[in-house]
Amino acid sequence: MILHTTIKGDGPPVVFLHTGLQTGLTDFQHQSDYFQKKYSVILPDLRGHGQSLSEDFSNFFEDCAADLFETLSQLRFKQVHIIGCSLGALVGVIFANRYPDHILSLTISGILTEKPENWSDSHQEEVKNQAILLENKEATAYFDDIHSSEWRKFIDLARNEDWYPFNETSKIQQFTFPTLFLVGESNSSETDGAVSVARQNNNVHCAVIPFAGHLVHIEQSEIYRVMLDQFLTQVNDCKEDLLTS
Repeated sequence: MILHTTIKGDGPPVVFLHTGLQTGLTDFQHQSDYFQKKYSVILPDLRGHGQSLSEDFSNFFEDCAADLFETLSQLRFKQVHIIGCSLGALVGVIFANRYPDHILSLTISGILTEKPENWSDSHQEEVKNQAILLENKEATAYFDDIHSSEWRKFIDLARNEDWYPFNETSKIQQFTFPTLFLVGESNSSETDGAVSVARQNNNVHCAVIPFAGHLVHIEQSEIYRVMLDQFLTQVNDCKEDLLTS
């Protein structure tokens, strides 16, 4: 499906993939406002989110990667920088696994590269948190307002303990394009995995950001922006050098 997408600015294409239950316009606001000054900032709503109408989450991650490919093809963006957190990062990783020739660089945060030993316990805790969310009238009213699809069906996806695509995130150590992990120090499972992969693959870089956890782009938005800016600039400069050599 073609995703509802907002584009701001002009320049090399940069795609921001939002977290679960957010949209292209509600997430990465600090970063998108800055990068549109020198990039084409592409802000899609993933399927079932925002204005990308769908209630089919049966093959969610695979479909999201295909949606993104179809959308970027229609927009005539052949190669892009992809930035994502949590759900968006998972979609970015799977897109990179399926369409590596379309990746200029990948920046990810808020994901696990391998299944933790305490996964079952942490999953049960997350299911409890989701139940609490559904009882919060203010929160549900907010999500009803920003999503045109029935977003509660998306929550059902994560109730299955095997929902997480560890078979996909484990392939990050094989990436041959520039990849940046920006992780918060307080989430040890995410940090340990990112550091381990960076040690095994010279194409993967890792920065551990203090006083942040799962949503590092929100909790330390300025540090995140500065490091992302430096990374993208370096990748673009290397590409220019290759083209002129």
